[in-house]
Amino acid sequence: MILGIDVGGTHTDAVLIDNGKIVRKSKVVTDADNLLISLTAATDQIVDNTVIPQLERIVLSTTLSTNAIVQNKIDRVGLMVISGPGLPPETLHVFPDTRFLSGYINHRGKEMAPINPKEAQSSVADFVSQQIRHIGIVGKFSTRNPQHEIELKKTASKEATHVTLGHTVSGHLNFPRRIATTFLNEAIFDLYQDFAKQVSDFAGKRGINIPIYIMKADGGVLELSQSLDFPVQTILSGPAASMMGILATTECNADSIAFDIGGTTTDIGLFADGAPLLEPFGMAIEGKKTLIRGLRTKSIGIGGDSVVKIENGKLSIGPNREGPAAALGGPFPTPTDAMIVLGMTNIGEMKKAADSLIQIAESLHCDTREAAQSIFTETCRQIASAAVEFLEEVNDRPVYTIHDMLMNKKIEPRFVCVVGGPAQAMAPEITRLLKTRLPDHDCEFRIPFNYEIANAIGAALARTTTELTLLADTEQRILTIAEEGSQTPIPSNFTIEDAIRIGREKLTEKIFKSDRSAKKPEIEVVESQEFNIVDEFYTVGKNIRIKLQVKPGSIAECR
Repeated sequence: MILGIDVGGTHTDAVLIDNGKIVRKSKVVTDADNLLISLTAATDQIVDNTVIPQLERIVLSTTLSTNAIVQNKIDRVGLMVISGPGLPPETLHVFPDTRFLSGYINHRGKEMAPINPKEAQSSVADFVSQQIRHIGIVGKFSTRNPQHEIELKKTASKEATHVTLGHTVSGHLNFPRRIATTFLNEAIFDLYQDFAKQVSDFAGKRGINIPIYIMKADGGVLELSQSLDFPVQTILSGPAASMMGILATTECNADSIAFDIGGTTTDIGLFADGAPLLEPFGMAIEGKKTLIRGLRTKSIGIGGDSVVKIENGKLSIGPNREGPAAALGGPFPTPTDAMIVLGMTNIGEMKKAADSLIQIAESLHCDTREAAQSIFTETCRQIASAAVEFLEEVNDRPVYTIHDMLMNKKIEPRFVCVVGGPAQAMAPEITRLLKTRLPDHDCEFRIPFNYEIANAIGAALARTTTELTLLADTEQRILTIAEEGSQTPIPSNFTIEDAIRIGREKLTEKIFKSDRSAKKPEIEVVESQEFNIVDEFYTVGKNIRIKLQVKPGSIAECR
């Protein structure tokens, strides 16, 4: 049996699956201050002492990190950046509390200028004086040689709560993206540690001693204990679970737009020929371009419990959530209250919902029902508009899915798949609005079975994934595994085939280490490059770059 749990900003969903069949499911309100309560409540409804011995796997997804970034509820991070010559610091997207340090390692991993210890000590002292305890250290070519980052960590670790080194977050060379990825890893570090601790406490309380996995952004999973130093891998974990849940529960081999409408955010995804899109070189969240490989989704700060206000005489919806709907005791009117007044759902107290809209109605010079209709329509309009913008953005670039790269592919949606609590109420209106914006595409909406717990299903059935980047310099006779920061000697006749063979072995070993129940992984080479190294008109060696990954996918279909 598999237990899948999705810890959302609003609700915690759980599902028990046996041989691809949903046995039991549950949904409870998330207590953000005490996740243990939510995890225990959701699990107790479907797991008893007779089930625990049969559990083989527990997988969680969460929107907590994503919501924190979207709502800017993150910690301050001090960045120590070693940019070297070339790109001036002012051309980089500089985060607050960034310090640029001297020193330089070139593109082949050779030290050209040492770091200055006094600069490092001064930067750390400055961070401490401002009570900044999270530090990121990023060198331009640290994936070729992490020496400077490692040296600086010795100084930073004396004062910092935690330090992230840029070469460990990704093997890609993109310097600005690696800075952003390092920043986000530290910005959500404490939040994630609290989450992981509460998960561990939950497992201990229930007497569960099997591996627990966390959903990653690429639609795969990673063992919780191995994710502690790299919480950034779990950003957009919730949206990834949504897309994998739709994949597991919807029979569709056509282009589609997918929506997961939660209480705090709405996640939008696209499917090409029935397969979720993948962002192989790094996702963006809130304008921050990262190196985190993930399913291509877009999260917007609008959901069923978003705060509704009047600003400058106009409706304002989101991005903040300040509690549940007014009908359920919340302090502000929400789109959920509007749907209650319109008779689209019967949760909570109708009078409380209607009363919360009185001031909105007065400002709009209409009655409460008309105000409710305006709120509902505007909420759907914003979601549909974001989807159209996302579609146009995707169609301007090459399309990658979790299976293949599709040359010259344009997404032409035939279906609109909607999951989440408000799916039944909002799917028809969102589809209608999409048709007005996309007149050439006659979309029809689909609401998958068990739509309200799609995230938990997607998490439960996701397979373990990971990636690895190998860099071989046959002149220096060094093989570097970027993500691990390891360097080993190689012979001068080392070939690209040798690199691929070693990469497959290392990746397989890494998968079995992180998932003891994993089957033989489906590994693909996503990048393979080889360049001659020339010195004074003579070839003196080769520069070899290999990137491998385990394909995302489901371990089973859901019935």
